[in-house]
Amino acid sequence: MHARPGSLLRRFMGLVCSLVLGGAIAAVSAQHASRGAGAPTAEFHFARMIYTDSPRNQRFGPGWWAQDWPDAEVHFTQSLDRLTRIDAGQGVAVELTDDSLFDYPWLYATQVGYWDLSDEEVARLREYLLRGGFLMVDDFFGEREWLPFQETMARLFPDRPIREIDADTDEILHVLYDIDKFTQIPGLRHLGGGFGGRRGRRGGHYGVQGLPEPYWRGIYDDDGRLMIAMNFNQDVGDAWEHADDSFYPAPMTALAYRFGVNYVVYAMTH
Repeated sequence: MHARPGSLLRRFMGLVCSLVLGGAIAAVSAQHASRGAGAPTAEFHFARMIYTDSPRNQRFGPGWWAQDWPDAEVHFTQSLDRLTRIDAGQGVAVELTDDSLFDYPWLYATQVGYWDLSDEEVARLREYLLRGGFLMVDDFFGEREWLPFQETMARLFPDRPIREIDADTDEILHVLYDIDKFTQIPGLRHLGGGFGGRRGRRGGHYGVQGLPEPYWRGIYDDDGRLMIAMNFNQDVGDAWEHADDSFYPAPMTALAYRFGVNYVVYAMTH
């Protein structure tokens, strides 16, 4: 049976309205997140950095800063409550120019190969880190994404080198959990899950194939305190986000949680 032209028009208009409403909700959510930091209500909040995308990497929706948001922080915060005595509150999203930034000792930034920080944002991030803040950067792969990130680090700390994190001597890998095995933590898409999470599966785990070598790197202050932890060629946020998904390998999720908890405890105590 063929649909009438009027019926098709109503369906089309309904789809358009749904898309417009969805975009409006995403925009309102992003605006709310940018204003939603406020004063801390708990000892720790998962603070996610809001940044502007590079013009060559613009995307629809809130921006690359929102990748894995909010499931990654919700799941990670729940585990932080279970695994430590840290009083963890609701996750927040904060801009570098927001004065509330300095209320949060731990900051998370994802997809940093796509960011485009202004001079003001770079200056604020430098101040935040030198005043004792800690930044974890995650989910960026290959030279195409490393180079824009490296250029920002050169603007941030031109006199401080990026160093490999030493599994034997660096305290951050032993502050709570002893981490001596650098197993690569991939995104779900690297396991055959597709960019839509549960979409694109053909059954079974494909395994991690064709990914560049993983690195754990950092920048340190004059006293040897790690200020920036870099999970390069890794997607720790995906491991948190999909912690309740049987498709994502449990050993990789467990390792991602150990890294995250160590980072938080280190940030809270150094």
